[in-house]
Amino acid sequence: MNFTAAELKKLALPLLLLVVLISAGAGLILWIQSEQKLAEQQLVAARAERTQARERLTRIAEEEKEVNDKLAVYRQLKSLHILGEEQRLEWADAMTRIRTTRELLDLRYLVDRQRLIGTFAGKPAAVDFFASTMKVDVALLHEGDLLAFLRDLRDSANAYYSVRRCTITRTGTAATGTSIVPRLRAECEIDLITILDRAAKT
Repeated sequence: MNFTAAELKKLALPLLLLVVLISAGAGLILWIQSEQKLAEQQLVAARAERTQARERLTRIAEEEKEVNDKLAVYRQLKSLHILGEEQRLEWADAMTRIRTTRELLDLRYLVDRQRLIGTFAGKPAAVDFFASTMKVDVALLHEGDLLAFLRDLRDSANAYYSVRRCTITRTGTAATGTSIVPRLRAECEIDLITILDRAAKT
């Protein structure tokens, strides 16, 4: 099919418009594909960021729980006066108070020098465990007096009291009708344990 010059002249503008529209359409398709690819990349990055944020939040929650658990233990130890230096004056006051309250007729004790029994790694510094052995010699009316004495000692909360040994022997003294005579004696070795946090000292 042959076109005359006049017909070609009339078709020139529509053809040019067609080429422009095809070019614009192709450009629009390429732009949409580029934007779609960019959006997909941004979506992948956002999902990765959300996953990292969720992992961070989980880690923070776990660390917060761990800190709260340790803080609860620390507060409990602090309330029991186990943390820090020895409290020998408080120990002496506790022994006097127990002797008076329990009406123990004969109570003698001696506290040995403090010794290191263990060191445990911690953050930010190591934690040292110390013990001072208290040797107790007490006269008893019956075995229940010893159990009451040990319970009162534990409840005095001036250290952690660990009973190493207790030996009960009969005194051989016969009871009389005029006075109360202890018929038993107990000899005990009790470790008074305290905890010293090196970080707290600095």
